[in-house]
This record gives sequence, structure tokens and C-alpha cells, in this order.
Amino acid sequence: MLKEFKEFAMKGNVMDLAIGVVIGAAFGRIVDSLVGDLIMPIFGAIGGLDFSNYFVGLNSAVTSPVLADAKKQGAVFAYGSFITVAINFIIIAVALFLVVKLINRVRRAEKAAEPSKPAAKPDDVVLLGEIRDLLKQRPV
Repeated sequence: MLKEFKEFAMKGNVMDLAIGVVIGAAFGRIVDSLVGDLIMPIFGAIGGLDFSNYFVGLNSAVTSPVLADAKKQGAVFAYGSFITVAINFIIIAVALFLVVKLINRVRRAEKAAEPSKPAAKPDDVVLLGEIRDLLKQRPV
């Protein structure tokens, strides 16, 4: 069983997936920093928006205007955090879309640069051609 697991774990696809997960996690942290440290402060400076403190207290004990303190006081509906995460997702989705678009463009360019091969004829067409040629060789 250990040998089978080792063969499975060392296959190229599993290793590629593991590397992709690690890189994806690092990319997620970069996007979190981009949104939290660069994009949201710009929104805050322009329109006074700070999504991180948008919440609704779910009981009367929540009186703090700061989310971290409000969570200590009781249950809160922190929709501002959701808005920030949604913006993170949109940025990641756009970035991945651009990467996939770039990869597809490179593949199309490589495919166009390759010499085109004539399309292979179906087997039945080849067989009928061989029968025709044999009949032509046969004396009447």
C-alpha cells in the first residue's frame, strides 16, 4: 500500500497540483494585501468608504462602532468583510482570466506556426481507394 501511495504521489499531475495550490495560496495573500493595503484605502480617501467596519449588531449589547470590538460584545452581521472578500475574488478571477487568455494566445500562435498536415482520410475511404486500385490492375 505504501508503494502504491508513493507511485500516486510522485505522478506529475499530483505534483503539479500541489505546486499550484501553494502558488495559489501565496497569490491569495498578495491579492489580500493589494485590496486591503492599496485599493480600499483609495476608496476610503475618495468617498470615505471603509468596508471593514460595515456591520449590523444582532443584539442590543453591541454598541461599538469598530467591528473587532463589536464582535467581542456579541453577534454581528459583518457585511463589510464580505464586500472586501468579494472584491478580492473579482481581482483574482480577472487575473486568472488574463493568464488563461495569454496562455490561449500563445498556444494559438504556436499552432499557427506549425506546418499544417493534410487531414487523414477515414478508414473506409482508404479501404475503398485500395479496392478501386486493385480493380484497375485486374485484367478484364
